[in-house]
Amino acid sequence: MFDNFITVGTQVLELFILISLGFLCGKIKMLNEKAVKAITDIVLYIVSPCVIVQNFIRPFDSAMLGGLLTTAAAALSIHIITIVIAMLVFHDKKPEKERVYRFALIFSNCGYMSLPMQQALLGSDGVFFGAVYIVIFNVIMWTFGVWLSGGSGKEMSLLKIILNPCIIGMAVGLVLFLLSVPVPEIITKPIGFIANLNTPLPMMVIGYYLSQSKITEAFKDGKSFVCVLFRLIVIPVLAFGGMMVCGIRGSVLVSCVIAASAPAAAATTMFAAKFDNDTSLSVNLVTLSTISSVLTMPIIVGFAKTLS
Repeated sequence: MFDNFITVGTQVLELFILISLGFLCGKIKMLNEKAVKAITDIVLYIVSPCVIVQNFIRPFDSAMLGGLLTTAAAALSIHIITIVIAMLVFHDKKPEKERVYRFALIFSNCGYMSLPMQQALLGSDGVFFGAVYIVIFNVIMWTFGVWLSGGSGKEMSLLKIILNPCIIGMAVGLVLFLLSVPVPEIITKPIGFIANLNTPLPMMVIGYYLSQSKITEAFKDGKSFVCVLFRLIVIPVLAFGGMMVCGIRGSVLVSCVIAASAPAAAATTMFAAKFDNDTSLSVNLVTLSTISSVLTMPIIVGFAKTLS
């Protein structure tokens, strides 16, 4: 058991070192907002889809297909339960704050923070199942998340969901997997080179945004601590317990727990800005939860890996 905690803790520490590098680059002005937005686009539109496709290039396996379906059901259930909790627990006189608290609790950073850890701890199987979690996350975020943030039906576009880069990557990967399509090395190698950027680039982006936030303000709001407590401890523990009761084990269990235990999604700030909610609160929640996850993720994921 102790070895699992050390393994997970080491992986989180490695990610935190990369975050620290991004933090330093932000402080010394080596990175700026324009550069970081460009890096974010590269990760979103190129790197993440390549990671997903790379891990779906494998012969068809009915057991893995069953794992994909189980992951989809688990991810959907986790989000539904989290939505119910968020709507019951968080209320505020100011709607622009209430929406941000609820959004930060519901949506985890299951792409930037989870995929690198899933790959490090579980290998290609971790990303294989993690990709399904991201698809469910994106569908719920661009429907319920838009409504929650105060958006109209116009923003709930089916086209936006379908054209999401990760969903496109998932669709391509599924075709390759289900049909066992042989992919030549001249294609797989470049995909692999690009996929290798999935860990350093997102971590440095997170580090940059931490360098631009007012970290001390994040520690002054009691509701923020409650939100982070639910986001980092209550939700992943419930997810872990629920999957154990349902008999889910192995890579599916650990992959989902990693995604559920990740800090508040970076999209919390993006949606707050888009729909005129409290952006400073959103930055504080993302900051506080990201810093705190360095302590909580090794413990929760370590337990999950030990008992899976």
